[in-house]
Amino acid sequence: MRFLHTADWHLGRTLHGADLGPAFEQWCDHVVDLVTQEDVDALFISGDVYDRGIPPVTMVDLLADTLQRLVERTRVIMTSGNHDSAQRLGFGAGLSRDGLYIYTDSRRSNVPVVIDEAGGPGALVYPIPYLDPDMERSRLGGEELLDRSHTAVNAKALERIEEDMRSRSGNAGRGAGQPYRVVLSHSFVIGAEPSESERDISVGGADSIGSHLFQLGGLTDYVALGHLHGPQRVGTDKDPLMRYSGSPIAFSFSEENHVKSSVLLDTQAKDPVTLIPAPVYRPLATLQDTLDNLLSAKYSDYTDHFLRIRVTDPDRPPNLFAKLAARFPHVLEHQHLSEANAVAIAELQSIKNDPLSVLREFFKNAGGRELTEAESDLITTVWEGVGKEESCTSAV
Repeated sequence: MRFLHTADWHLGRTLHGADLGPAFEQWCDHVVDLVTQEDVDALFISGDVYDRGIPPVTMVDLLADTLQRLVERTRVIMTSGNHDSAQRLGFGAGLSRDGLYIYTDSRRSNVPVVIDEAGGPGALVYPIPYLDPDMERSRLGGEELLDRSHTAVNAKALERIEEDMRSRSGNAGRGAGQPYRVVLSHSFVIGAEPSESERDISVGGADSIGSHLFQLGGLTDYVALGHLHGPQRVGTDKDPLMRYSGSPIAFSFSEENHVKSSVLLDTQAKDPVTLIPAPVYRPLATLQDTLDNLLSAKYSDYTDHFLRIRVTDPDRPPNLFAKLAARFPHVLEHQHLSEANAVAIAELQSIKNDPLSVLREFFKNAGGRELTEAESDLITTVWEGVGKEESCTSAV
């Protein structure tokens, strides 16, 4: 059987204010063509279908049209991610037409999509939506309130999946005429490499989970991961084959060197994974030089790129942005990077990357001592509460 693993479409996202609508349309056309050309038995979308809880109407229409074309050609199995509104994405999921499976309820993740195969064992696909620890610790735990962590809620969901796998095939492991078993998960697995464009999903300081949770007694064949935007394999030799497909489009300049792709999974092949490059709407690049050099023929190949430009003249040139924009119509970010302000920019970046460390340093300098463990925990709790409130507000 052949499956196409994708994730993190983020329909509706922009890049430094630039409209990515044409890029999303290009990607959707590419996926429809690909499932046809490769005779794909099912398409996986492992979360973050939309970029926010209330997506733009144009993106809702684009997804509806794309799904209509896809289900005429293959099955589509998708889950909600931390960016999606599970309620909105899952509305009417029970009424979905044959071939479209939308999983947004964690309590259904142990009910697989069964894919029959002529003359073969077929496949079982277990889609797990993004699990918010605050919501799922009681939903999945039942009478037992689970720990407030990603590890606890994911472990419980996977425990229920393992029970279903064993009920269908006993203790038979991978192969041996058994169905090919796939788990979809939108999570941050320890050891994976993030980029700057993923929003934080941490709770209680523990935002990642161990790859060993997916072993399920040796029953899992493939784990189709979503959330991180760089395509990569994760896990150890003891784990099943696990990959992030990555996002189909670059959403930050930290991804300018990514080769965006989707994963074509062939269950019968000796090497089951083939990476299919995604179309590039407009490449990203970072240029750093003096203004005279930037405006010269040296950089003539970059006029069609989305650009981040750092100008290194000792003094800030007059009308800097106007001159850059006249030469490069798609410049999205520019900085005057003199020796004097380079340190300030680096400090701003460190604040962006680790705001809690900056807060602790502030209180240390203001109070003349290190914070106690209780005080540090309080700051973490308040910070996460603010972030959660902002996330809830944006989804309303």
